[in-house]
Amino acid sequence: MRCPFCGHDDSQVKDSRPSEDNSAIRRRRHCPACGGRFTTFERVQLRELVVVKKNGRREPFDRDKLERSLAHALRKRPVEAERVDRMVTGIVRRLESLGENEIQASTIGELVMQALSSLDKVAYVRFASVYKNFRETKDFENLIGELEGDKD
Repeated sequence: MRCPFCGHDDSQVKDSRPSEDNSAIRRRRHCPACGGRFTTFERVQLRELVVVKKNGRREPFDRDKLERSLAHALRKRPVEAERVDRMVTGIVRRLESLGENEIQASTIGELVMQALSSLDKVAYVRFASVYKNFRETKDFENLIGELEGDKD
């Protein structure tokens, strides 16, 4: 594994253990060239997923991109990082279990919306406002009205 600090090609694993939810192996590494320490995660990947965008463009699925978009929605919300990581792992597993290599971007968006609606309503509204391309306050009112209607 290349050192992220100095670029040296060979780092040494000092400690390996399963992540909190056993979905990955967490490895602490040490670079013999610069002495830097860093952590890597090793995850099972069942298949290579390709995201098909609305405009037809295709790009490789990027777990980090999914995590970043969730981080934006959950910014300053009282949700533990471990719960977010479990949610991302669950979404990725559901995508992999669909049996298709090509996944519509809308499918990912819907899975994220479902997961966020049960995790944090404010983050759900934030994500929905971008995902559904809200243009006016009425769009927010309609979504919040739907959320309030779901409580009954």
